[in-house]
Amino acid sequence: MSMYSWGNNLYSGKTSYPLIQKRMYWFSAAIALVLVSLISFATITPNLGIEFRGGSQFTVSGTAVTDLKPATDVVTKIGKDSAPRVTNVGSDTIRVQTGQLSDQETQKVRAELASAYKVSETEVTSTFIGPSWGADIMSKAIRAMIVFMVIVSLIMTIYFRSWAIAVGAMGALLHDFIVTLGVYWIGGFEITPATVIGLLTIMGYSLYDTVVVFDKVRENTVELRGQNDMTYEESANLAINQTLIRSLNTSITGLLPVMSVLFVGVYLLGADTLRDLALVMFVGMILSTLSSIFLAAPFAVALGMRNDAVKEHTAAVLKMRSESRDKAANLASTDENSGNIESSHVRSKSGAKKRKKK
Repeated sequence: MSMYSWGNNLYSGKTSYPLIQKRMYWFSAAIALVLVSLISFATITPNLGIEFRGGSQFTVSGTAVTDLKPATDVVTKIGKDSAPRVTNVGSDTIRVQTGQLSDQETQKVRAELASAYKVSETEVTSTFIGPSWGADIMSKAIRAMIVFMVIVSLIMTIYFRSWAIAVGAMGALLHDFIVTLGVYWIGGFEITPATVIGLLTIMGYSLYDTVVVFDKVRENTVELRGQNDMTYEESANLAINQTLIRSLNTSITGLLPVMSVLFVGVYLLGADTLRDLALVMFVGMILSTLSSIFLAAPFAVALGMRNDAVKEHTAAVLKMRSESRDKAANLASTDENSGNIESSHVRSKSGAKKRKKK
């Protein structure tokens, strides 16, 4: 089956996946991922960037030596940092991050790095970054996120005229935020200000994908009580199936440039900032797509099904279906009995004719 035919079948309802009906499976998986992430926050030391932990940073430019070991040996010899972070930045630059050094230690490291990488001391720059800068960035990011979620909750409640949809969207947003951060925490990826910016960007993407699904759910259920063919749950499930192709296409289209930036940033340019930004967006966009399909809409629908009007409509639809099935069964039984009587009558007439011939 081609993608086009599959999409048409999903839209018409000819092909349908029970995404709402199996919501307890998705909820269980989401809760498990969030719990694992929260446990990792409490038990694993995060790999914080120098902006959050503070320290000294050296950049060696224009070197033909790309081996990282000389830089590690220089820093460990001073005895201030047994595991400095040494990375290639591009093809001729080495970046070295250590704990906080005194002025004398900084000058000594600069001189030895210049000697180890065969460049002049002017090609080795040093900077000191205090931990307060990163803490300030993180504090502002948390406040911005809280304000963002409050405003978005109000707007979604007003726009969709349903608090259940706002709760579903916020639940998916929190899930995406916690699990994406959990992936970083458990994977040992470095958390930098670029990572924080990427996380906040993901919140917007997650919300966009969720609103697309909710819009279709509202379209399918706005005149729910005017029909008795489908329940609220079935109409919402049809909406998610109808937007499935769009969600997948949007995600794939969005992931392609992010993967390109990740490849170019990491393997070609060695640009750590690009890597930090692209990696968090790559993880977050995949989670956002999955949560908008399997978490946000099923959660909102589960809350919406607690509404009395929805309950009454669902009960009426199910009752009509049950009556239709009983009526069909009775008709089938009557037809079968009629057939048996006619058959019996035919056999009787045939027997009478045979007796007359005798």
